[in-house]
Amino acid sequence: MMKKNDTFILEIEDMGVGGEGIGKLNGFPFFVKDAVVGDTIEAKVTKLKKQYGYARLMKVIKPSKVRCKPRCAYAKMCGGCQLQALSYEAQLAFKAKKIQNNLMRIGGFTNIDRPKVIGMEDPWRYRNKAQFPVGTDKEGNLVTGFYAARSHTIIPCTDCQLGVEENKTILEKILSHMQKYQIPAYDETTRHGLVRHILIRKGFFTNELMVCLILNGKKLKAMEELVTSLQEIPGMKSITINVNTENTNVIMGAEIIPVFGQAYITDQIGDIRYQISPLSFYQVNPIQTEKLYRLALEYADLKGEETVWDLYCGIGTISLFLAQKAAKVYGVEIIPEAIEDARRNAELNQIGNVTFYVGKAEEVLPEKYKKEGIHADVIVVDPPRKGCDLAALETMIQMQPERIVYVSCDSATLARDLKYLCERGYELLKVTGCDMFGWTVHVEVACCLQRKDS
Repeated sequence: MMKKNDTFILEIEDMGVGGEGIGKLNGFPFFVKDAVVGDTIEAKVTKLKKQYGYARLMKVIKPSKVRCKPRCAYAKMCGGCQLQALSYEAQLAFKAKKIQNNLMRIGGFTNIDRPKVIGMEDPWRYRNKAQFPVGTDKEGNLVTGFYAARSHTIIPCTDCQLGVEENKTILEKILSHMQKYQIPAYDETTRHGLVRHILIRKGFFTNELMVCLILNGKKLKAMEELVTSLQEIPGMKSITINVNTENTNVIMGAEIIPVFGQAYITDQIGDIRYQISPLSFYQVNPIQTEKLYRLALEYADLKGEETVWDLYCGIGTISLFLAQKAAKVYGVEIIPEAIEDARRNAELNQIGNVTFYVGKAEEVLPEKYKKEGIHADVIVVDPPRKGCDLAALETMIQMQPERIVYVSCDSATLARDLKYLCERGYELLKVTGCDMFGWTVHVEVACCLQRKDS
């Protein structure tokens, strides 16, 4: 019988969906953060449940062959990366197994092979967007960085190894300006202070930079001086203020105040150019995004005569890719600003065979199908982490497209939705993972479904 704070030797046999190591002591499983499969460790009990327990990694007695030294000094403290102690090749294997397990356990696909996961040649510095909270440390010094896991405690860091190198220079300039003019960081507890977050975006193809200051107000002292300083950074094209005076954990407010340059930057994926505003949803890994979208286009298997629906279309990223090969594309997105971006992006690329609708996919799709008779040869869905709404899935079944291409950032909700579709006339033909988020447990998946009677 073990009790809290007991120490013991444990061999790590597997890894959980959150990246924690799993080992068994006399058949009783323990979950251990920062342990990797193949390790032999000394662990200390932190919590015991009836069927399993949690333990802290005290010492690695015999390191696994797939263990590696984390590149970031804050990897254990920061909540962003869960797999920096695991070699990149082993990460891809972990993610492939995660996809397969979810499809088998949740989706009921018992005979599915372990899918390929498309990796990166260099899985560092891939994020084109970062949102840094601003606060103060215990000594009252201004800091910015990332929240520690399951908390709002800021781990001070200006140079995340997943972000672009310009982040460090930008953050240091802003912190220096705040210190010089005694500009306070926002305090979530008291709701006093001004600077809440700093949003930075970079166009990987264009090298254009965006800085957006999220403020508990509309003005920043000596803003002109800060703008002059930030303009010294090559590629700086957009500096804005985002107003968020609400008592909320939501980072961005609705109001954008242009300060310098454009209210957007431009980037390119494949042959398509996109204008990206501070509020736009845009995939954070442009290198892998192009691979993912080309995979979705391959799965759609368009010949040039098809009508395609793109549900949860965002700023039209996939829609415009599909429009290059389809007769007509309809995009649906609930966020009005995103649809404005999508229409602007279609115009920017002189693509005229796309129509965008604002609204919930589960409402727009049935209305256009039942009332206006707009059918679908192919439906592409790229929903949020919660997956597709049941009404949207039901309408997809009623519309009977020849193919459905499902792109997902959560293989668990993906498996649930695929089960629903495959129980109602569709067959899962292809599954491929795409590693958009190296050193984390997350993975994108693209699936191709074919109507059985087509």
